[in-house]
Amino acid sequence: MSFAKVYPLYVTKAEKKGRSKSEVDEIIHWLTGYDAAGLAEAIEDERDFRAFFDQAPKMNPARELVTGVVCGVRVEEVEETLMREIRYLDKMIDELARGKAMEKILREP
Repeated sequence: MSFAKVYPLYVTKAEKKGRSKSEVDEIIHWLTGYDAAGLAEAIEDERDFRAFFDQAPKMNPARELVTGVVCGVRVEEVEETLMREIRYLDKMIDELARGKAMEKILREP
């Protein structure tokens, strides 16, 4: 699946709950290290999720602190690496949409 097709859904989910596109981008930056230009390029070239994460400038090691349930599955128990990375992002966007403070969403060890 193309990251470019899912990204607008993340933004819409956040905006429907009064949050912003810039907050979605901040989460993606924290998780992957993509800056605004890198994120725009990933969207423009319609890279799939595997390429999106494989080409990420620097995956945040603190992402392993993201825990909880997404679609009935505990994020920390997902064994397949790519799916776990997707679930980290999904979980953080869910927290944003539920009104959680950014400083709590962006976990720091």
